[in-house]
Amino acid sequence: MTTPTVGILYPGFSAEDDYPLAEALLARPAGSAGDHPPGLGGPRLRLVHTLMREDAHRVDALLDIGGDDVLADGVRALGEPLDAVVWACTSGSFVFGWDGATAQVEALGAAAGVPASSTSFAFVDACARLGVSRVAVGATYPDDVAERFVAFLGAAGIEVLSLSAKGIITAAEVGTLPQETVLDFAAAADHPEAQAVLLPDTALHTIGLLDALDARVGKPVLTANQVSVWQGLRLAGADAPRPGLGALFAG
Repeated sequence: MTTPTVGILYPGFSAEDDYPLAEALLARPAGSAGDHPPGLGGPRLRLVHTLMREDAHRVDALLDIGGDDVLADGVRALGEPLDAVVWACTSGSFVFGWDGATAQVEALGAAAGVPASSTSFAFVDACARLGVSRVAVGATYPDDVAERFVAFLGAAGIEVLSLSAKGIITAAEVGTLPQETVLDFAAAADHPEAQAVLLPDTALHTIGLLDALDARVGKPVLTANQVSVWQGLRLAGADAPRPGLGALFAG
């Protein structure tokens, strides 16, 4: 059986090291709680940094980093073979709105010749997998950008009961947030009636915290890099239950 390979298109530099960490965790046998060397038969996550002309959580800059030409260049850099490709940028997908994000993914799939998706749609599909329709959102973005994510979720029938926005402008700054700050932010963003908490920025380091986030909040916490990896594996037909990656991967 061939090892599935998922192409990850990641804008700029901030939390890209979440993906090799995820690859290492995916290589661990089911039921393993300890360290396990990466690359031993687990799925491969092939990452390419896409062009980011300006690092800013601002609508015009986000529309630019998610352009079809930028993503097509990224696909060419990924090479072959691939089983799926994911545009690992939430704000650079939902900022286009539901129809625009759909067109973006269709163009990405056409360029790659394999099933494609983006982090925004990955959140929607992850909520469906867990049977979640009421959520709380903890966004690192400014309010106007965060509200666009709320609207995107609403188009999918997902109700946002509360929104917390940190107002951080650059992905680079988000990537420096300490682990305890991320855990505190998720807990503070929760709503008592929410079925899950969503942390929608791929610039946020979360892969090493997934089980801790679920435990801290007491419910599933879905994070951008987590759902991006899960979506890629799902499209590649390889979304088997995996340890250490939160409730979404628990099966």
